[in-house]
Amino acid sequence: MCLYDKAVKMAACYQENQKVEAVILAGSVSRKVDDHHSDVELHVLWKEPPKDQDRMDPVNKGKNTLHTFYPYEDGEWSETYRDKNGVKFEISSFLTTTITEVTADVKEKLDTSYEKQCLLAAIQDGEALFGHPLVGRLKQDLAVYPHALAEKMILEHMDFGSPWNSRKALLEREDWLMYYSVICQVHRHLFGILHGLNRLYVKHPSFKWMSDTLQQMPAAPDQMAERVTHVFQGTPVQALQETEILVEEVIRLVEACGFKNAPAAGAGSSAEGSIFYNHEKSMGKA
Repeated sequence: MCLYDKAVKMAACYQENQKVEAVILAGSVSRKVDDHHSDVELHVLWKEPPKDQDRMDPVNKGKNTLHTFYPYEDGEWSETYRDKNGVKFEISSFLTTTITEVTADVKEKLDTSYEKQCLLAAIQDGEALFGHPLVGRLKQDLAVYPHALAEKMILEHMDFGSPWNSRKALLEREDWLMYYSVICQVHRHLFGILHGLNRLYVKHPSFKWMSDTLQQMPAAPDQMAERVTHVFQGTPVQALQETEILVEEVIRLVEACGFKNAPAAGAGSSAEGSIFYNHEKSMGKA
């Protein structure tokens, strides 16, 4: 039985509970990029707080082995378990009202928290296994990515940090731990910029599924996935050279898409003031 079929089977166990309003398949399986290392991620939406027994019933019905069982924290209940074949299930439970609140936090209050964006991305990219009308409404709420959120994502990530200005010194000193920490930080910022530029909610706090996500970005440097791979497989000198080129290309994309006041490629701090002035027109938005 494939991971998708296992997800459908477990979703049926959850939907037997009248407190459950929806079950959403998330993660790599929903994005169709799963492999033999993947597990099954399910988001369960409840109309009222689940009791421990509510959460345990599906585990027991499926004859699974429980591994973790966490209490309510930061708006979520979570547990993990494995089926008899060793397939891991990661369950995240939320009140449906929590999804609505997080949507408002991100879209209206412009909260750029990766944790909140990841939840919204899971809803947007996920597949409803139960509660299709509700999930459809939640997806509709996420359909329009606010231009103000795009602006804020770009502004926040334009600050590459002061260590970026010391990159050549770190390279010459062969201070490798700090050097590659700076390289990684800059690439994380580039991905933050590109998410805002392309109006995509961040799907994973460490930008998992990089290649798949880049394919959804019309505004991105050519062959970026291959070039990022080269950064971490090439020599330290090549890593810096390619990273500097990518920084320059991303900043040019920001400017070409209707943003102004972008800092120079070597700048360590973000530009002051508004950089948004005609993003919808430049991106072909109504």
